Amino acid sequence: MNILGVPDFRRILLVGLLVSVARWLEMLVIGVVVWQQTQSAFLVAMMTLLRLLPMGLFGAFLGVAADRVQRRSALILMLVVQGLVAAVLALLALGGSLAVWQLGVASFIGGMVWAADNPVRRMMLGEVVGASRMARAVSLDVVANNASRIAGPALGGTILAAAGLGPAFLLCVALYALAVLAALCLTHRSTLAPRPGGVMRDMRESFGLVLRIPGMAGVMIVTLIFNLFAWPVSSMIPVIGQDQLRLGADGVGLLAGMDGLGALLGAALLVPLVRPAWYRAIYVGGTALYCGMFVVFATTTSVVPAALALLLVGVGNAAFAAMQATLVYTTAPPELRSRALGVLSACIGLGLVGFLHLGVMAHWLGAPRATIVIGLEGLAALVLTRRWWRAQISKT
Repeated sequence: MNILGVPDFRRILLVGLLVSVARWLEMLVIGVVVWQQTQSAFLVAMMTLLRLLPMGLFGAFLGVAADRVQRRSALILMLVVQGLVAAVLALLALGGSLAVWQLGVASFIGGMVWAADNPVRRMMLGEVVGASRMARAVSLDVVANNASRIAGPALGGTILAAAGLGPAFLLCVALYALAVLAALCLTHRSTLAPRPGGVMRDMRESFGLVLRIPGMAGVMIVTLIFNLFAWPVSSMIPVIGQDQLRLGADGVGLLAGMDGLGALLGAALLVPLVRPAWYRAIYVGGTALYCGMFVVFATTTSVVPAALALLLVGVGNAAFAAMQATLVYTTAPPELRSRALGVLSACIGLGLVGFLHLGVMAHWLGAPRATIVIGLEGLAALVLTRRWWRAQISKT
């Protein structure tokens, strides 16, 4: 049976699409507004850092806790919280009292919900389709996510330019409300196995248990490299778009959408073509392409080459993202999958160090030069760690 024929899979996919549109819209709008108010590339990077911080702090905890709750209920709670935060931001913006620190608080709360996505929503994907179809399920989820990376920034930039900040956040409220309705229609219920140990003890043991799984260390190392040296530079798109390419808010939104378009095309190709033997090579190659194309993006002062570079950035992102959760889910034994996805979230959260590094470098060198340096650092890190990920590729 085709996985799109599974009703709960379609509902989980729709929830992910709606939430991703809202998330990318928020991130673009927040980045543009913070830059306009402060002219500080450091503070722009810090908004994304605050969104990542909960992953590093609570990712492993959430992976363990997710095994002890009904995932459908947890998903609904996550969506309601995000909708309420967006509603508060909309009211503050419409009242003319929205401050940068409030955007920072909202980013942190959004990061809490994002940190739970892997052990809650993506774990549900595997539960409803089975491990043998997980790669196809995650690839379709990545297609949906990256369609949102086109729609979110484009909508955010257009609404921000045409109607202002308040309506942009009101659109987020509507998207979260639709996601809640889709989640309420889910019929899937998680199987809650008895857990003899406490949450804190299991959390402390998670890293050791997960990293002892054959092949898992290489996956986590590449995840760390991507989140330390690749993904952080995406926060500089609004800065480089406005400062170096001389674009307005709507132009920046369209430019940021090129990354999403490339990711959508890349993920769409992965769904029918990907084979298990290629998973790890695609994973590493996507990371290298992402870093390299951001270096190209930061060196150009013309819109068309910049857009083409971001298109290829998106292809690399799709390759990385589709394989990341798939490798973790299929490599870990069933009883450790939620923990492994929690550890994955924690590794993603360590990207906050990358955003801090980027913020300092951007303040010191400027956004374009900082982006070039950090992209080259990512390529160097892949070369220096090849003994770990190359060994895993050769075994597949």
